[in-house]
Amino acid sequence: MSMIQVDGLRKSFGQLNVLRGVSLEIKKNQVVAIIGPSGSGKSTLLRSLIHLEQVNEGSIRIGGDYLVREGAYCSGADIKRMTSTMGMVFQHFHLFPHLTVRANLELAPRHAVRRQQTADVRRNSLELLQKVGLEDKADVYPAKLSGGQKQRVAIARALMMKPDILLFDEPTSALDPELTGEVLKVIRELAVERMTMVIVTHEMGFAREVADQVILMDNGEVIETGTPEELFENPQQTRTRAFLGLG
Repeated sequence: MSMIQVDGLRKSFGQLNVLRGVSLEIKKNQVVAIIGPSGSGKSTLLRSLIHLEQVNEGSIRIGGDYLVREGAYCSGADIKRMTSTMGMVFQHFHLFPHLTVRANLELAPRHAVRRQQTADVRRNSLELLQKVGLEDKADVYPAKLSGGQKQRVAIARALMMKPDILLFDEPTSALDPELTGEVLKVIRELAVERMTMVIVTHEMGFAREVADQVILMDNGEVIETGTPEELFENPQQTRTRAFLGLG
């Protein structure tokens, strides 16, 4: 089953062409890693999937429904419905500093379309904090957390809305190396649970280990797509070989 289908996506910022006809498909339970040099369009693509950026041309289907079709977006209500099936984890956490960890998790479910009972929200938040190993930080403010802890809170917050798809925009690039492992451990566990995930990452070893499919982007285009074994061990494109340092 296709969860996300992208066809001919183009996005420009003024004269700068950031996406140049990107097409890809992400299936249910797949973990897809998107790799490539800085400025290749990876983050813009991810943000376009959840309507944080509007594209100029092309189509995006979420769960079979068109978010945008040949450059024309669906209604606001349908955009909200489709994007509510996805959770986003950002590079720089985006936690509310004036709220405790638990309050950060519980804010969206209390106010979103999927309104939940207070007791259910509280139970879910504590279960997810336990899942990411931070149950003892429920009443702590973000300023008291390490970068790795903040990112784990951000993952738990994204899971609070029970998304069908999780999007990660370079979730470890703002972290010191010793903190990266604790975040990748949580993502590995979600992969084992067969969560559908799209992960923009510079962590080649992690992409090779956890992804079902790896996509290399450069200069706003998809250069090569394959399994980790295909792409890392026997890449077909010269640009892929150069990026991976294979000569």
